[in-house]
Amino acid sequence: MNYVLTNFDHVFDLGVTLLERTLFFKLWGMPLIVLWLMAGSVYLTLRMGFINVRGLGHGLAVLRGDYDDPDEVGEVNHFQALATAMSATVGLGNIAGVAIAIQLGGPGAVFWMTVAGLLGMTTKFTECTLAQQYRVVQDGQVLGGPMYYLSQGLAERGLKPMGQLLAVTFAILCMVGALGGGNMFQANQSAIAVAALAEQLHWGWLSDPRVYGVALALAVAAVILGGLQRIAQVASAIVPTMVGLYLTAALWIVFHHLGDIPAALAQIWHSAWHPVAIEGGIVGVMVQGLQRGVFSNGAGTGAAAIAHATTKNPEPVREGLVALVEPLIDTVLICNLTALVCLLTGVYQPGSIVNGIKLTATAFASEVPIMTWGLAIIVCLFSFSTIISCFYYGEACWRYLLGERGLLTYKLLYILGSFGGTVIGLETVIRFSDIMVFALGIPNMLGLLLLSNQVARSLEKYWQVKPQPVSLQSPS
Repeated sequence: MNYVLTNFDHVFDLGVTLLERTLFFKLWGMPLIVLWLMAGSVYLTLRMGFINVRGLGHGLAVLRGDYDDPDEVGEVNHFQALATAMSATVGLGNIAGVAIAIQLGGPGAVFWMTVAGLLGMTTKFTECTLAQQYRVVQDGQVLGGPMYYLSQGLAERGLKPMGQLLAVTFAILCMVGALGGGNMFQANQSAIAVAALAEQLHWGWLSDPRVYGVALALAVAAVILGGLQRIAQVASAIVPTMVGLYLTAALWIVFHHLGDIPAALAQIWHSAWHPVAIEGGIVGVMVQGLQRGVFSNGAGTGAAAIAHATTKNPEPVREGLVALVEPLIDTVLICNLTALVCLLTGVYQPGSIVNGIKLTATAFASEVPIMTWGLAIIVCLFSFSTIISCFYYGEACWRYLLGERGLLTYKLLYILGSFGGTVIGLETVIRFSDIMVFALGIPNMLGLLLLSNQVARSLEKYWQVKPQPVSLQSPS
């Protein structure tokens, strides 16, 4: 068994290396795909008139349910769509990903993660607005996402062949990406957290990642066979609870170090512009921060648009305003709190070995002993919610390409990926996850830029006649 796993790990690493050399090129030390996504986010933020700032209040009102109408076409409400989308982003990217960014790029990487989050708010707005506008209803099921707005939206602009090519490319990459960043990375990091807890408790049987891998795969299989509504129900129950517990513990630590916060923030700011002993200097810090930021919130990759397309909502722009809340919570709030915990507790030390979740777990446990257990549970539930939500993204892309044909095969591969992620080395999983997540941004961001004028016009019209909440509307 060990021989098979070792050889599988070796072959997988060779495949990832080939993909990395093919998809990632660097300009001035910065991967072109990172420059592409960030440049696109900057343009969209300017083109939409900083909607990430001026539309935030209205987006929160919609999220509260002020505009919900249960009679509208769709499968889930705004909150369930947001929970499903956030369950695919709020997770180990915010816990392990922040630790990895700090260890590879220093504290300054957190600043660039925040920049990626703020700009990503507009990108999420754009892609989720388009997803609502071009969604379709087939056999009573609401379908949408980049596959549809790339093919239909660009066809309306006389670019049908390009739109079809981009849609198919996105669908293929998303199916594979769900297996990587959405599945294997989450399984890998949660397995490490469980193994660390088992070691402290002297539970030798649980420290074997294969034991956890089998249990995780069975749990994933039990949920993904239930379809979108079951996934949304599980996500809407897990995400708020886990985010609440995690933020409570993080804020407890931060409040106990209030006097040290200015120094920690100064360290982040100074390290962002004057890194010490970081490979690549300031560019290296930016790369780590921006990469982990995009990986954390998924802005520009288009995956969240698949979930937001299914909401009961007659106004595409309104759903976009809900979606822009995601990066704010995901990257700007949660990632910064995680970074502060790592810095304020003194657990982070320059030059430490990259081990992701162990750094964060040690930081929390040093101040809140119960988090030795608590963080392991939170990590497992975070990873589980991300895995099941990303499956829906991959499944939607499979249906777009092949319909129901062979769907069971994809489900089995996905379940196997949950197990495989627990036994493959961390470095290889991180590289594969980054490649797949960022590759999605190539066709999706191109489509967003080509369709940005259409979204800007829709936003202007919506803002001029912004509807009243349902509770204030006159009865018909």
